[in-house]
Amino acid sequence: MKPVTAQNNVDIRALALANAQIGGCEPLLDFARLVEEVLVEGEKAELVWSASFETRAGATGVMQPWMHLTLTVSLFLACQRCMGAVAVPVVVDRWFRFVDSEEAAEREDEQSDEDVLVLEKQFRLHDLIEDEVLMSVPVVPRHETCPGNVILSAVDPGFELAQATKPMPFEALATLRNAKKG
Repeated sequence: MKPVTAQNNVDIRALALANAQIGGCEPLLDFARLVEEVLVEGEKAELVWSASFETRAGATGVMQPWMHLTLTVSLFLACQRCMGAVAVPVVVDRWFRFVDSEEAAEREDEQSDEDVLVLEKQFRLHDLIEDEVLMSVPVVPRHETCPGNVILSAVDPGFELAQATKPMPFEALATLRNAKKG
C-alpha cells in the first residue's frame, strides 16, 4: 500500500471498479477541526488510515461501490476529572455503501448495517476521515485513575471558618430592637 494524503476529490466508482486500496499516515495538523479538540501536547500526533474499495451486487442485482475505512489515532484530550492530558485511542473500522441519490441514501441507511452515502464524482474522503474521528471521540474523556490528587469537592475549608466569624445582619437588627425596648 502506497501512503498518500487523503484527498477531497476521490472517484469512488473508479476505485471500486479497480478493487483499489489506498492509505496514509497524516499529521493531525492536517485536520483543522480535530486540532481544535486536542490539547497542544497532541497536535504532533499522526492519523493512520486505510481505505479499500470493491463492488458488490445490491438487492436488485446492480453492482454498487463499497468502501472499507479503517483508521487509528491517539488524541490528547483534557480529562474531565483532573483536567490533565489523557491519551484517548480512537479506532474506526466501518463499511460504506454508495448509492446514486440522496433520497436512496436516506431510505436505505436506516435499514442497513453499513453506512449508506451518496456517490459523488469527487468524494470528500479527507472530510469523511475527520468526521469519523470526531464522532468517535468520547463525550467525557477521562483517565481510568487520575494521576495525583484530584479535588472532587468544591468546598473551601476556610469558607466555614469565615462564616462563623462574620457578623450576622439579623443579629445586629435584634440588638437595635432590644436597645429600643430597654
